[in-house]
Amino acid sequence: MLARGIAALSTREPGGSLGAEEIRGLLVSGAPGRWDPLAEALLHFAARREHVASTIRPALDKGTWVICDRFTDSTMAYQGYAQGVGRETIERLEQTVLGDLRPALTIVLDLPVEAGLHREHAAGGKDRYARFGIEFHRKVREAFLDIAKREPKRCAVVDSTRSVDVVAADVFHIVDQRLLPARAAAR
Repeated sequence: MLARGIAALSTREPGGSLGAEEIRGLLVSGAPGRWDPLAEALLHFAARREHVASTIRPALDKGTWVICDRFTDSTMAYQGYAQGVGRETIERLEQTVLGDLRPALTIVLDLPVEAGLHREHAAGGKDRYARFGIEFHRKVREAFLDIAKREPKRCAVVDSTRSVDVVAADVFHIVDQRLLPARAAAR
């Protein structure tokens, strides 16, 4: 975003701050069935709370845009939908932990499950989520698509079967269309 004169911070979840990175280690290591689904969701929200308090909120307070690889929608998809915790429980946790903090834009990079798992393994992906079965990952994909369908003003789905350059161009176009006009109006 620097090319557009916008200060931006890139971060990730789980992680993004010292305490959240420590919780990340618990979440991404070990066997797929390591955690009860609700306990796992609670760990994600504990990491998220620390991440928001230590990294995201201070950046936003300075007027810096925050680009986060994953956020609450991932917990909704993985634990809420695929692991059966449920939408309502995740929504209540989100409200408790984040209040009214929500992303202005969520980009869902979509591709068939088999292609995503192939890319993950080719990149050396060995975290416990990569070891969940294919049916689990199909549920996760459908969950993300359902979230995007429920919230089309916030979410955009990008076909990620195409080249990195084409996908990146689509992402920049979406940002230009959805976020830059709001930024201009706020000035």
